[in-house]
Amino acid sequence: MPAPSSRFDAIVIGASAGGVLALQQLLACLSAQLPVPVLIVLHLPRDRTSRIAELLATHCRLPVSEAQDKQPLQPGTVVFAPPDYHLLVEDRNTLALSVDAPVLFSRPAIDPLFESAAEVFGTRLLAILLTGASSDGTAGIAAVRAAGGTAWIQSPQEASSPLMPASALAHAGADAVLTLQDLCTHLRQLYP
Repeated sequence: MPAPSSRFDAIVIGASAGGVLALQQLLACLSAQLPVPVLIVLHLPRDRTSRIAELLATHCRLPVSEAQDKQPLQPGTVVFAPPDYHLLVEDRNTLALSVDAPVLFSRPAIDPLFESAAEVFGTRLLAILLTGASSDGTAGIAAVRAAGGTAWIQSPQEASSPLMPASALAHAGADAVLTLQDLCTHLRQLYP
C-alpha cells in the first residue's frame, strides 16, 4: 500500500534500456498539483545533446526540464540529468551536477542520484527504479532503504530489460514490486 502523501518530500526515478516508454507512461500519471519535485536519471549517450526532457514534457502535466548546476529544487517540477553529468541532491533546496567518474559505465548514473537524495531526504524519499540493462540503481536502492526511504521497483517480469530491477531486488529488496500500471495507481493514490 502506498504511504500517505505527506510522507514524501521528493521522488527520484531511475531508468535505462526501455526507460523512455516506461517514463512516458509514468509521467502521464503525475498530478498537475504534485507537491514534490521529481528527479530522473535516464541513461543517455554521453557524447550527444539530449532532447529527452523536451520529448517527455509532452506526456506530463508538470514543467519538465534538464538540470542545471546549483538549480533550486522546486516542488511540482520534473528534472532530468543532462548527458555526461551525474545529477545530485546537494541539500533540501539545491541540485548539483557532477563530472565524477562514470558508475557502471554510465554518466549520468542512477546510484549517485539515489544515494545523494537518500542522504538529504532520508525517510521522506520515494525512489522508483524502472527497466534497465545494468545493475545501476542497486546501490542506490540499498542507500534509500538504509536511510528509511521507500523503494518501489518495476516488476522485472514486465520490464523491457529486467536486469536492473532484478538486480536491485536481489541485492537491496523493495517496499513494493509493481507493474507500470500499478505504479501509476499508487502515484495517483498518493497525489490525486
